[in-house]
Amino acid sequence: PEETMNVGMLCTRKTHQAALDETAQVAAERMLENKVGTLVVVDAHHKPVGILTDRDLALRVVAGGLQPREVRVSDVMTAHPRWVKESAPVEEALETMRSLGVRRLPVVDSDGALTGVLGADDVLEFVASEISSLGRLVGSSRPGVLTPARRVRKAKLETAGLERANADLQC
Repeated sequence: PEETMNVGMLCTRKTHQAALDETAQVAAERMLENKVGTLVVVDAHHKPVGILTDRDLALRVVAGGLQPREVRVSDVMTAHPRWVKESAPVEEALETMRSLGVRRLPVVDSDGALTGVLGADDVLEFVASEISSLGRLVGSSRPGVLTPARRVRKAKLETAGLERANADLQC
């Protein structure tokens, strides 16, 4: 049987987290230190209970006039985030992202504990790599044979050469 690409194969396993009771200031400093814009908020059992983004900090804390050193992550996070199991097909995760309008989903194991984060960029990077590999395969499999892409490139080069020659004659 053919193996289906699942979320666990593509997700980023290194996650950046926050605790419910830490301050927005501490969470923002962690984002800065790790150069990330999202923290997964986990409970004592390492299960995702919220998402905190740099946008949440800007709109809910700063624009809301709250004090970052006093307000708790639990007060400004997006609670009850959707997550996806690491065994789920990638297509299922993409459909969830599309329907929610989000670019990242926490990834959990069979017990519901956080094991990673799947980002739209993770999927895009994989697809781009596969397309590039396919392009190299097609380009190298038939030496001397002009594929449609090679015909287009050749025609563009020939056209560019004619345009340069015409310009040289007009000078």
